[in-house]
Amino acid sequence: MKLWITETEKVKRQAGEDAVIILQLWKQKVRRLRIYRACLCAALILAGMGLFGYSYYLVDSSIPSVIYMRAESEESLALDIPAKGEILSVSEQGTSNIPQGAVTLDLSQPVTMKTGMTDSLEMQVKLFGILPFKQVGIRVIEDQQLIPVGVPIGIYVKTEGVMVIGTGEFRSVNGEKVAPAEHILKSGDYVVKLNGTEVADKDDLITRIENGNGEAAILTIRRGEEYFDVKIDPVQDQTKKYKIGVWVRDNAQGVGTMTYIDSQGNFGALGHGINDVDTSNLMEMNDGTLYQTEIISIQKGTAGHPGEMTGMIVYSDDRILGDITSNSVRGIFGKCNDKALALGTEEAMPIGLKQEIRKGPAQILCTVDGTTRYYDIEITDIHLDHDNVNRGNRPGNERCTYHPER
Repeated sequence: MKLWITETEKVKRQAGEDAVIILQLWKQKVRRLRIYRACLCAALILAGMGLFGYSYYLVDSSIPSVIYMRAESEESLALDIPAKGEILSVSEQGTSNIPQGAVTLDLSQPVTMKTGMTDSLEMQVKLFGILPFKQVGIRVIEDQQLIPVGVPIGIYVKTEGVMVIGTGEFRSVNGEKVAPAEHILKSGDYVVKLNGTEVADKDDLITRIENGNGEAAILTIRRGEEYFDVKIDPVQDQTKKYKIGVWVRDNAQGVGTMTYIDSQGNFGALGHGINDVDTSNLMEMNDGTLYQTEIISIQKGTAGHPGEMTGMIVYSDDRILGDITSNSVRGIFGKCNDKALALGTEEAMPIGLKQEIRKGPAQILCTVDGTTRYYDIEITDIHLDHDNVNRGNRPGNERCTYHPER
């Protein structure tokens, strides 16, 4: 039995322990290196995805969803993107009557197109001429001149039937919480009929439900382009009135600016659609009326906070300016009466297409203090891809400059 350890054995043991320590340190270094490589790869992947997303945004923002061109003219288009566009002429059956690949445009270079009569075409944009990217509408329209107006107007529009804002619950005559319309109606629906009879307005709907003695209500609903019937059983609330638990709206009012009048006496106003304040959906109107208005106050807009114009509208026949016939994402449109036509005191000007807009100085016609005047502005950015966005500009020297000679 050994009772001592030789010097040689001590050295060997120490060397073994040192080797173990070195091996452990090497493994730790390898582990850290793997983690570093994994983090580096993840960072490179994220950076690549970010670069791809930003590049996608830049290309997408360079391509409008719809391009308007004047009929029987030569129109230039400079998108400067690495893509090709294939022109398709769409028939009434929804199919192209132009052979595939017969008309192809190199969108990396300026393109000049010679248009014929008014028409509606489609262009399939392919990145690098291979990857399908975006479908662009091409609308060939008649050239025309419009009279700029810039006068404040009062607006009243009425929906077809009543629009559903939302559903809610209430306490029944027994004290229970009930929501008869929940999961049946949804925000943005339009109630056009009740038990086969057209709904005139929200008061008509409410009165007929209350006087229905609790009988099942068959509502004809329009959801998008689809019409269908639903059945809702009214419930008495704690005042013993029958309700179906739905919030509705049948009209909208506000003030805006008349943009132009055309040679046929039609007007365009707002530059954006009238959306419901609760659902944010574009209101689908049945009819509407334009009124004279008096601006009471104007709140200046700041970055991130749009300005506000407050006006007073008197709904009387002698203050009517015309009829509103359309509410679209591009504004409201309709027919002027003689009183509205008298507002068009400026000379008619040729229309400008959005691809012709350039950054820099511009002018707007606006009525701020009761007098219609031209003001200098600066166009700071252009987004060809946005068909319905708030327009932004920067007044020169902190305010718009009035030119009395214009």
